[in-house]
Amino acid sequence: MADSGKERYKGGVDIQRWDPEDDNFWQQQGKQVANRNLWISIPSLLCGFAVWLYWGVITVQMLNLGFPFAKSDLFSLMAIAGLTGATLRIPSSFFIRLAGGRNTIFLTTALLMVPAFGAGIALQSQDTPLWVFQLLALLSGIGGGNFASSMSNISFFFPKKQQGLALGLNAGLGNFGVTSMQILVPLAMTFGLFGVMGGDSMTLQNTSGTLIGKIPAGTETYIQNAGFVWLLALVPLAFFSWFGMNNIRSADVSPKIPNPLGSFSTIIFMLLIGFMTAIFGLWLLLPEAANGSGFGVPKELVLLLVVASTVLLLKLIPGQVKANLSRQYEIFDNRHTWVMSVIYTMTFGSFIGFAASFPLAIKVIFGYQHLLVDGVLTHNTINPNGPSALMYAWMGPFIGALIRPLGGWISDKFGGALVTQICSLLMIVCALGVAYYMKAAYNSATPEAFFVPFFILFLLLFAATGIGNGSTFRTIAMVFSKEQTGPVLGWTSAIAAYGAFYIPKVLGEQIKAAAPEVALIGFAVFYALCMLINWWFYLRKDGEFYNP
Repeated sequence: MADSGKERYKGGVDIQRWDPEDDNFWQQQGKQVANRNLWISIPSLLCGFAVWLYWGVITVQMLNLGFPFAKSDLFSLMAIAGLTGATLRIPSSFFIRLAGGRNTIFLTTALLMVPAFGAGIALQSQDTPLWVFQLLALLSGIGGGNFASSMSNISFFFPKKQQGLALGLNAGLGNFGVTSMQILVPLAMTFGLFGVMGGDSMTLQNTSGTLIGKIPAGTETYIQNAGFVWLLALVPLAFFSWFGMNNIRSADVSPKIPNPLGSFSTIIFMLLIGFMTAIFGLWLLLPEAANGSGFGVPKELVLLLVVASTVLLLKLIPGQVKANLSRQYEIFDNRHTWVMSVIYTMTFGSFIGFAASFPLAIKVIFGYQHLLVDGVLTHNTINPNGPSALMYAWMGPFIGALIRPLGGWISDKFGGALVTQICSLLMIVCALGVAYYMKAAYNSATPEAFFVPFFILFLLLFAATGIGNGSTFRTIAMVFSKEQTGPVLGWTSAIAAYGAFYIPKVLGEQIKAAAPEVALIGFAVFYALCMLINWWFYLRKDGEFYNP
């Protein structure tokens, strides 16, 4: 398409020249196009987060309805979605240069309809086998992968001086998918939203809850709406992304993307590689009773194998994809890629991991009385005074997402590394405080007595992760070149997203071992290590990138 005229700036067309660093270009034409793509990207990403992480709420309701699965199996559903979503971020990090932003966002948004519709069908019967829910949790990982491609895409549209705020808005408001889901899903389950087409109701065996109050046992509920409700947003969003977004074909973004069908084929093939390695890792990790190998391979080794095999298999793709990936893989020769991967894991990894496990953790720790029976501490007696997980769990992710753009804005003014350092300290203090009250609650017949300080500290922890998310984006934008910023954002978000697998897995293991506080103490130690790394590389006066 010609480089003159206004046609190329409309939605649905490819842009040949893009130079947001040119002030005249930005003010006259670029700003409007960038903002349009941003405001279509945000709700698409929001739905991706919602579909990826709705198992944290669904599993609570499955427990309330008496689905015949062990608590550890329910925790594993969120872990499956977490590991898959993080793994899919690895290929998703490179989609924009290979397939274009418009093509990528349209297809990945449309694909979310598959797990959403499937969950609506499967949840209509308590006889649905565990493997079906595991498969749907696996497919939900598509929503997790979308973050990497979405952030990479938006980074190309905005000038460096505005990337902190733009990326903070995309990520922060996109992260509202967690909060939106935790508010919308419990409400949608309270009535027959889709009439006879939505299936029959089920009867609650235990007290449930919504944003507006508790729902007593014996009430009819429509758990299948947890999946169906997202179709109301995904269908129009797929339409808007196709007709409203753009591919950038400039030399430093996506110069050789194929036609849409070719782009879709590339994306699907690379996603299949991510699915394959995730399935292999889950098989190694899960017990035989949960359709795994039963080998008991340590989760840290599984994560290493999954990441390494995904990167290697993607590199083996022949043709233009291999050539393009070889160029993008140059980010791995930059030590700051690895440094920022660790630091971003502290912020976003914590946010997404806690968001995934917060509802079920509240239910398991405070929803049951912890009683000594014949000298043995038991955890199976329902606590009638326990807080409703579905009433409170949304507040943490809400604060973390709401405050994230503020973190980007503050960092644009004062420096990303300094803001990250302050957030690290706050996260250490809050994690240790949460650990203290977790231990007290899990050894008490009246755990609700410790809920308020536990909850307040967790909200502060979420706030720190949110601000830190924005500040790390600012650091990445300043440390890396324009060509590398997009892939690095995608890669670091991929590694950090394993928090959605690792944190629920660790919390589940420690709860099973009757020591949930050990998980939070371990996280605090990791935060202290990240604080030291951030200081060494970005806050030392003689460091390579002093306070970028």
